[in-house]
Amino acid sequence: MNNFTIQLYRITVPKYFRRKIQAKKLPRSIFKYYKNHPEELTPEIESILNYLKTNPIAVFPYSFQDNYRLDDIEVFYDSKTGLRYTLMDGKKLFFKKRWSINRIKKAYSILLKEQDIQSPHRYLSEQFQFNEGDVLVDAGAAEGNFALSLVEKASRIILFEPDKEWLEPLHATFAPWKDKVTIINKFVGDTTNANQITLDNIITPLKTEIFLKVDVEGAELKLLKGTTKLLSQQKPFKIAICTYHREQDEKEITNFLAKYNFKISFSDGYMLPIFDKKMRSPYFFRRGLIRAEK
Repeated sequence: MNNFTIQLYRITVPKYFRRKIQAKKLPRSIFKYYKNHPEELTPEIESILNYLKTNPIAVFPYSFQDNYRLDDIEVFYDSKTGLRYTLMDGKKLFFKKRWSINRIKKAYSILLKEQDIQSPHRYLSEQFQFNEGDVLVDAGAAEGNFALSLVEKASRIILFEPDKEWLEPLHATFAPWKDKVTIINKFVGDTTNANQITLDNIITPLKTEIFLKVDVEGAELKLLKGTTKLLSQQKPFKIAICTYHREQDEKEITNFLAKYNFKISFSDGYMLPIFDKKMRSPYFFRRGLIRAEK
C-alpha cells in the first residue's frame, strides 16, 4: 500500500478492527515465512508456532501467561493520595490517577507476566541477581515495579521516568523509602538538554556494584552511547537491557557492550513484538533482553 492508502485505511477503519485484522494477518505471515524457510525453524521457534496454532497472538507466546487472570487482581484506593494501587509482595504499587480499575488490572497483569520466572522479559535469573547493598539505576521506571521489588535490598535507587503522570504515583509508592530513592523526570539518552540527560552526567563510578535496568522504548542504544564513561570505569557492573523494541537491537547492543568487556547472556525464550508497526520478516521473534556483567 502507498502512503495515501495507508492513511485512508487508518482513518476509515477503527483501531479495534485494525487490531483484529492484524491479529489474524500476522500469524499467517509467520507460518508462511517458516514454511518457506525451514532451515530457520529451530526447536524453540517450532514450540512457539505450535502454541500459536491454538492460541491468540500474544507478546509472550507461551502458556505461562495463562496463569494471570484479571479477576485475581485486587485494586485498592488510598484516600490520602487519591490514587489507586495494587499490593506487590505486601507493598503498595500506585498507578496514574486517571486510570480506571480495569486499566490498572490490565497493566498490572502485564507487569506480572513480564517478570514471570519463565518470561523472556524477566530482568533477573538464578545466575544474574541483584545483591544486598547494590545501587539500582532504573531507566524507564514507569510504575516502578522492578525497583519496588528490590527497594529493601538496595542501598540507593535512582529512577528515570520522563512521563510526568508517573511522578505522583512514583512518589507515593516510594514514600516509605524516600531517603534512598531519587526520581528524575527526564529521558535518558546520548545528549543532555532540558528534557534529556546522560547517565555519565549524573552518575559517577562507585566501589559498590551498580545494577542498571534499561527499558526505554527503543532508545536503549542511544542511552548506552551517553554512558561510555560509566561503561569504561565502573566495576562491578550489571546491566539488564531490553532488546525487543527494534529489529537490530539485539545485534547492535551486543556489539556495543562487547567493546567494554562485558560478559553477555540473553534471557530465555522470545517475544513477539506485535506493537511494532514496522515489524517484518525475519524479525518476528526477538530476544527480550541482554544480561551483561563485569
